Amino acid sequence: MKTSIKFSDNLRFLVFTILFIAALVGLGTHVANAQPKRIKNIVLVHGAFADGSGWKPVYDILVNKGYHVSIVQNPLTSLKADVDATNSVIDRQDGKVILVGHSWGGTVITEAGVNEKVAALVYVAAFMPDKGETTGKWVAAAPASHDAGFTTPDQYGYVYFDPAKFHGGFAGDLTKAQSDFMNASQVPIIGKCFEEPVHNVAWRSKPSYGIIATQDKALNPSTERAMYERAKAKITEIKGSHVIFMSQPEEVAKIIVAATESLQ
Repeated sequence: MKTSIKFSDNLRFLVFTILFIAALVGLGTHVANAQPKRIKNIVLVHGAFADGSGWKPVYDILVNKGYHVSIVQNPLTSLKADVDATNSVIDRQDGKVILVGHSWGGTVITEAGVNEKVAALVYVAAFMPDKGETTGKWVAAAPASHDAGFTTPDQYGYVYFDPAKFHGGFAGDLTKAQSDFMNASQVPIIGKCFEEPVHNVAWRSKPSYGIIATQDKALNPSTERAMYERAKAKITEIKGSHVIFMSQPEEVAKIIVAATESLQ
């Protein structure tokens, strides 16, 4: 009889232990599933007169923080071509995406950002047009700086940033050596890109962040603010030139990280 009671008690204890562990495992699984996963994918889109390599300082910071970062090399031949190039990169991502655009790249992400994988947009000294608007409208929205200027379209339709004004007007807070190389390796844009209207506006339905480069001479900071405020974007001012993503990469990366964290 004593042996039987002892066996029964041990059996009850074993069953209780198994059920308790199972409950803990189930609770842990429920909590894990209840916690939204951090968005890990970030896609960076460059603007006119530069290419994706300018994003390297921001890329390095984000990758070191554990993000998966992809950089679009948009051809700058038409809005559609650039949107297609951006969507090609977005579609390759495993999960949701934070889409980031600089300058003309802001127009591109406004259109491409309607992609269902895009969760939020970050505009870095960028254009943020509405439906039916052209980038050119916003280029002319404020008086141009005397330190900046563009060439007229050449026989192939390409427009360059005025080489004589490149350092002061485009990359004033980079070293002269950095600026000289960027000037020599300019990626021109087809001038008609600035005349193409936007058809889809992602910022109307998705969270948006806008970075104002307070010393920007290529795109007037007041113009950046006007577009961002209209879109009700979360605005951050950073002291720097038009290529603020190169001169102040830590500050720019901080805003991109904030975009990923705000969606958790």
